[in-house]
Amino acid sequence: MRTALSALSSLVCLLVLAGCAVPISYPPVDGGAGAGGAFTCLPNLDGVIDATELQVALGVPVTYVDSPVGGTRTVDVAGTTDGSGNLTWDFSESYADDVNLTLTAMPLSGKWYQESFPDGQWAAQLDEADTTEGIYSADGEAIYLQGVASVEMAPAAGRTLIVYTTPVALYRFPLAPGSAWTSTSTVTGGTLSGLPYAGTDTYSVADDAVGEVDLHDYVFTQAHRIRTTVTLSPSAGETQVTRQVDFLFECFGSIVHVASEPGETNDDFTQATEVRRLSNP
Repeated sequence: MRTALSALSSLVCLLVLAGCAVPISYPPVDGGAGAGGAFTCLPNLDGVIDATELQVALGVPVTYVDSPVGGTRTVDVAGTTDGSGNLTWDFSESYADDVNLTLTAMPLSGKWYQESFPDGQWAAQLDEADTTEGIYSADGEAIYLQGVASVEMAPAAGRTLIVYTTPVALYRFPLAPGSAWTSTSTVTGGTLSGLPYAGTDTYSVADDAVGEVDLHDYVFTQAHRIRTTVTLSPSAGETQVTRQVDFLFECFGSIVHVASEPGETNDDFTQATEVRRLSNP
């Protein structure tokens, strides 16, 4: 029998993934070139990411290299400063146990949970096994998380249906160093892996730096470091806190996602349960 605590831990993992842009499919890594070769979004490197530079491309697969589930990686999210005072982060190292992960944002049409999210605009998987999806929306003000649902209506592991009473603002525009906000929402009458769930979730987000991010396949200048602290306070059970750091780049969206272990207290944590990097398809 699964305990309420283990079910809550599963929700922590899912919502951390949801809160990080990982489930959001952005323009492909050719800088947003459409099928006809015309560029739909070109980075202008002005130090600000606005709503037009962080748009979802439905049906467009985005390829990442991900660390395996269940392990940890040593990371440096604090970064280093060069002689000119510029911040850099190095995520270029490859590992033998890296796994490829392709994420694609899809419309809600035909989803069993569609009616539960009248304001939802797209969904995308949250886990490597593709058993759970995040439901999202966007406007000129922000990108929002509407909730979480299992891919199947009646999976063997039990149904999940978490609907926020008000959408959680994952990214508020314009994104610029120094911008910060907190978004809180509640869940009533929810279901998590077949078990009842209710509680209050708080996302504290800050864009606190811009610098260069080195990946195995690419180098991105003027990437924004986005720190998010997710606090889950169930109606019954212990509050759990998880930290994450995401690096976003104009028109490409999420290029790196790093998630801490539950209960982490250091913003510059060095042990990560997940490291996900944009990769060459």
